[in-house]
Formats: sequence, C-alpha cells, structure tokens
Amino acid sequence: MLTRLLILLVRAWQIGPSVVLPSSCRFQPSCSAYAITALRRYGAVKGGWLAAKRIGRCHPFGGFGPDPVP
Repeated sequence: MLTRLLILLVRAWQIGPSVVLPSSCRFQPSCSAYAITALRRYGAVKGGWLAAKRIGRCHPFGGFGPDPVP
C-alpha cells in the first residue's frame, strides 16, 4: 500500500512539475524512473532508501551516465 502511494507521488512529479522544468538529469534512467523501478523491485523501505540515495547523488559534483537499480 505504501509502495503504491510512493509510486503515485513519483508519477505525479513526472506528469506535473517535471514537464515544466528544463531537463537536467545527469543519470540514465532519470531519477523518477529509477525511483519507480526501485520501489517496485524492493518495496517502500529499501526502494525508498535507494531512490533517496540516488537523488542525493544528483548534484553538479556527483556522477553521471548509466546508473541502473541494483
């Protein structure tokens, strides 16, 4: 149930503010796609943690390129 709610929030981001803001993603897949995959694969707790860690790495001095969900 919590996993579905978190996925719904990420989807709302994808069809809402994400459409208006310029694309600036440094990783492939995007952070929102990564979050959805992690949540589906690992559930709310571990998937949420993986998504939070990924978002934390998204800054000008962070990495870039392919970064699949483990």
